Amino acid sequence: MLIINGTLVTWEKENRILEGQAVYIEGKDIREIGPQAELKAKYPDAEVIDADGQLVMPGNICAHTHFYGAYARGMAIPGDAPKDFPEILEKLWWPLDKALDGPSVRASAQVHLVDAIKHGTTTLIDHHASPNFITNSLDAIAAEVDASGLRAVLCYEVTDRDGEEKALMGVRENVSFIDKAAKGTVADGRVAATFGLHASLTLTDKTLAVCRDAVADGGGFHIHVAEHEADEYDSLKKSGLRVVDRLHKFEILGPSTIVAHGVHIDHLEAQLLVDTDTWLSHQPRSNMNNAVGVAQVESLLRAGVKVCLGNDGFTQDMWTEWKTAYLLHKVWHGDPRRMNGIDVVQMGIYNNAALANVFFPGRGLGVLAVGSAADLIFVDYHAFTPLTAGNLPWHILFGFNESMVTATMVDGRFLMRDKEVLVLEEARIAAEAQALAPAVWERYQRFAEK
Repeated sequence: MLIINGTLVTWEKENRILEGQAVYIEGKDIREIGPQAELKAKYPDAEVIDADGQLVMPGNICAHTHFYGAYARGMAIPGDAPKDFPEILEKLWWPLDKALDGPSVRASAQVHLVDAIKHGTTTLIDHHASPNFITNSLDAIAAEVDASGLRAVLCYEVTDRDGEEKALMGVRENVSFIDKAAKGTVADGRVAATFGLHASLTLTDKTLAVCRDAVADGGGFHIHVAEHEADEYDSLKKSGLRVVDRLHKFEILGPSTIVAHGVHIDHLEAQLLVDTDTWLSHQPRSNMNNAVGVAQVESLLRAGVKVCLGNDGFTQDMWTEWKTAYLLHKVWHGDPRRMNGIDVVQMGIYNNAALANVFFPGRGLGVLAVGSAADLIFVDYHAFTPLTAGNLPWHILFGFNESMVTATMVDGRFLMRDKEVLVLEEARIAAEAQALAPAVWERYQRFAEK
């Protein structure tokens, strides 16, 4: 395949915008980038794809999401509105995850995968929970990822909130799926695995120790950390330690571990994240919605914390998350100079790509370069002011929107072209998910009212 007539955005560490260059793709990988006329002459038998003046750039990456939250959209919460985040967990998320069964877990994944394809997000790191459908739940999600053609990292969030037996079932589900994914055969190598934990506030010392012992040396975890003050106070009550210190004691931190949110960590906890090379994911839309506060992202980045960008199960349009991060920190601090666009790019492009490459080593995700995976998107953006590598972040923040994504490709295969999703039937998926919704909502109501 030879892509011509596109403006290439490479997202190399020194980003380049290339005009008059073509991209030659062989199999799953980018094999050559060079002058268009030269590559057309060199590869006369290649299928020619005309980008028609659009931007051609690496697909977006999401560092933390929840497919299982799809059925929360439009759902009524019984009783008074939750007054804080602990009540949001108790009244919304914990009854909802209990309401999920096999078909609704699969449907939740499908609708998010369609959303990702349409909005140019090619790699997703998911954090799953369904206490009444634990065993083989990750296999079910992986099958949907396989059908979508996208790339994903999956795990099951172990918790003690549903009792020891289900906590151990969650441990076994993680271990089983990690073993399967390690063979590189799940979804043709496009699905990887990590070990999921819910949060310190729903995990006993005993369960943390079991989880730590279940993971091989070098393995990592995916866990919520200090999203609300309650997590810190619970950890102090249980152990006399703040959350990050407690996780460090149990050897949960490390270069393959993702901690999500980190809104209420202190500077010594941040230093522990740096010292252990642990990743932290920032979800500004979710933090605003739950009114939990704002992570001190600029300070964390300056301290050396590897801060990434996720969406926590909101829509899979990552540029909206970019814009929210850019604006939230300005209004939170009352200072328009806060949250430089370069910091947003550091999170959303470079750190997200580095994190994804932990799980897909050697694939060169997040960059348009020779030898990298052909995970690309076409963006129908026509700048009316100069567009350079230096000012691209602000073109994205103030000019891009997800409706401009016209094509999405993973491993050299078009999943969407000319805005037509080629791999999944969007209308059928939406209809089937909607048909399941009344039963899911009825089960949710029963659990929420207990």
